[in-house]
Amino acid sequence: MALKDLLVVVDDTAAASARIAAAAQLAARTDSHITGLYPIVPLTLPGYVEAELPDEVRAMQRGYTENQTARAGDLFADAVRRNGLTDRSEWRVLYGHPTDSAALHGRYADVVVVGQADPHRDRDRPVVLPQDLVFECGRPLLVVPYAGSFPHIGERVLVAWNGSREAARAVADAMPILSAAKRVVVMAVNPRSGPAGIGDEPGADIAKHLSRHGCRVEATHIVTDQIDPGDTLLNTVADESCDLLVMGAYGRSRLREQVLGGMTRYMLEHMTVPVLMSH
Repeated sequence: MALKDLLVVVDDTAAASARIAAAAQLAARTDSHITGLYPIVPLTLPGYVEAELPDEVRAMQRGYTENQTARAGDLFADAVRRNGLTDRSEWRVLYGHPTDSAALHGRYADVVVVGQADPHRDRDRPVVLPQDLVFECGRPLLVVPYAGSFPHIGERVLVAWNGSREAARAVADAMPILSAAKRVVVMAVNPRSGPAGIGDEPGADIAKHLSRHGCRVEATHIVTDQIDPGDTLLNTVADESCDLLVMGAYGRSRLREQVLGGMTRYMLEHMTVPVLMSH
């Protein structure tokens, strides 16, 4: 299935501009419609405080919200215009928690583009959290790092392969990007052996599947106890000049606090390029 409908979640962080630009260039390259979603979190105060607020303070709050919303809308409009998407774009502003809003509206898109949480800024403010959204949305996420710019996404792709259901889902969701990529590297880190493993040639089967979709693909694997698996993937991203990582978001427990797998959590914290993940 081709990508035809992208949703990008916009906020008032400094990283929003690069995220919007990344989403717009991907939409232009895949001939997709793009929707910008700007969730506004209502300011909730105790009733007795709300009743005592002077009109001037209320006006200042409204003015601040309007200014931030207009600025975000301008960033989206500029990116849409630069990428020739004016006739294939939509801007939505709504009140509600960002993760809940993105989960609801994201279900009507092929891919949801969100930002990596910035631990230095996002700790005490409501923003979209990819680690929650990936379970609630039902759609693949393209998570864009909070630092850096990403003018090209999907030309050189690394696929993190472990044979899991989630990894297979991520590959299927990313297929429109993978089939158009200049190079795809499938990598298995410390692959399992035995009946539940991924064969004597780890990654060969999924590479063969990708080649039947026209992908320019090669498979490799590494066995090491000297380097963290997450660092191994990021080192490969750097060595191969990859601009996208595709992986499954998986875990070992039904409890939300424990459900995110170690690799998934590590990558959400340390990513250096955009990551497309599915659950």
